[in-house]
Amino acid sequence: MPHVVVKLWPGKSEQQKKRLAQEITDSVMSVLGYGAGSVSVAFEEIESRDWAEKVYRPDIKAKWEHLYKKPGYDGCKSFSLSTPIPPLKRPRTVTGSMSIRS
Repeated sequence: MPHVVVKLWPGKSEQQKKRLAQEITDSVMSVLGYGAGSVSVAFEEIESRDWAEKVYRPDIKAKWEHLYKKPGYDGCKSFSLSTPIPPLKRPRTVTGSMSIRS
């Protein structure tokens, strides 16, 4: 019985949370083959000032090897609601050769 907990900063509307819960439920049903009655989704709002202590250190850093999607930020820094989270920098790799013929 999958139970998904989404931890996020406060400020998202009930409509946004309901929509995300439905999208998560649909994905769990589609990918894992469970029925809707087997899936539960919860939201825990964590203040930005508490994120490193309550989420990053115990749920991300301490369980890094279990994450299938890793964040692109350093959770040891403090964030505020106006602090943009930097995007992941991915190396650009070009391999092989290409020829264009007209």
